Amino acid sequence: MPIEQRGVDTIPDEERTSSPRDLVSILLGSNLALGVVIFGWLPVSFGLGFWGSVTSLAAGTLVGALLTAPLALVSLRSATNLSTSSGAFFGVRGRLIGSVIGLLLSLGYTALTLWVGGDAMVGCLHRLVGLPADGAAYTVVYAVLAAATAIGAVYGYKVLLRLSKVLSIGLTILLVIGVFAFAHHFTTAPIPGVHYALGGYWQTWLLSAVSAGLSGPIAFITLLGDYSRYISPRRHSSRAVFGATYLGLVLGLLVPQLFGTFSALAVGAGSDYAGPLVAGAPLWYLIFLLLNASAGSAGNSGLMLYSMGLDLDAILPRATRTQATYVVAAVSTALVYVGHFLWDAQNAMTSFVLLMTAIGTPWAVITVIGFVRCRGVYDPDSLQVYNRGTVGGVYWFKAGWNVQATVAWALGSAVGLLGVGSPYEGPLLKYTGGIDMSFLLAAATAAVVYLALVARQPRPVPPLRAADTPAAQETPVEVG
Repeated sequence: MPIEQRGVDTIPDEERTSSPRDLVSILLGSNLALGVVIFGWLPVSFGLGFWGSVTSLAAGTLVGALLTAPLALVSLRSATNLSTSSGAFFGVRGRLIGSVIGLLLSLGYTALTLWVGGDAMVGCLHRLVGLPADGAAYTVVYAVLAAATAIGAVYGYKVLLRLSKVLSIGLTILLVIGVFAFAHHFTTAPIPGVHYALGGYWQTWLLSAVSAGLSGPIAFITLLGDYSRYISPRRHSSRAVFGATYLGLVLGLLVPQLFGTFSALAVGAGSDYAGPLVAGAPLWYLIFLLLNASAGSAGNSGLMLYSMGLDLDAILPRATRTQATYVVAAVSTALVYVGHFLWDAQNAMTSFVLLMTAIGTPWAVITVIGFVRCRGVYDPDSLQVYNRGTVGGVYWFKAGWNVQATVAWALGSAVGLLGVGSPYEGPLLKYTGGIDMSFLLAAATAAVVYLALVARQPRPVPPLRAADTPAAQETPVEVG
């Protein structure tokens, strides 16, 4: 199969051959990896038992998916990725905010997936064949995983889609087998000696809902367009795409996370997950765990790396998508080594997801509001002004920046960061009873400020050709 040549340019309709069903396959198959499973361990590491973990994960995921799923409709209409599409609201230069957010989100989650998968692989090989669990082993395994990830990401969307379809079936079977493997040691009670992270049940429950549940869908705020841009609005309705995206996010995140909670309680994983998981697994299950750690990690981080390549391509238009992908592959691999040898697992993960949620949520809120205001109608040519190195177009605003959207995002992010409960205690915590409400504060601030600033502005609907009208786009020939 040839390497994908498309970067963040507009995808012609004849190449938009994917369906909403493909969205479900991607979101399910790519997320059944240990890098997502480990988020089910976080509530347990915070001191919650099974039911507290399950309810907090479910609440966060359901709410987060409801906010995130509409973003897939943006690229369905614009035919390019989400950060480029956001230029309709932030300006063709202001959309670099989305590119940087997407790059950081994908970089962190790619490193996390390779890190967790590599640790599990070394542990399994140590028990199965006696491989020394030393620095050399980790170095080689991380490098092999990173290389496999880079190959899939470089070949692009079609290869990753085929891989996700296989993984959605294969990894689901592996997780089901895992339930039987760990069932005899499972308990619903919290792990003895692990205390509530924030001192009380409900504070800790909300921390789990945000950092473990909500963070899952938020990780996709800049990624969904990478897949939905290959779906044609002439053949598939917005309702079908939204439904598929929501279903894919909920299933693709809750299934592996709930297995993470189940297995963490079964093996008593308090301060670490991969080590106790491997140590507590029956010998016969290690080969299945090794398959998940290798294939699952390659599939999950491959999609993240693919998105990173697109985001860097959007930031540096002169670079090709392939060149950008090689660069971010090297950076994420380096981050894996730093994460293994220098960081504390729980603190690093919690800090990263809370900070990125506070920064990314306002951008997502503004992009969704902008989509509603423009009625899903875009000028594809004007969106590509920055990529061509030119100026002008209907999204030029002030020197390529929409001041109102940028100010709303900055204020929303600032308020969100002031309300974060970890890695530091923000000054707004004393007004929320010590409960981390950074997500809600960031979203509400961005929405209120943006709507107030653009209230008297005309809706940003560009002139269209007849074939591009919303009516034409909303008349599907086939609904997947």
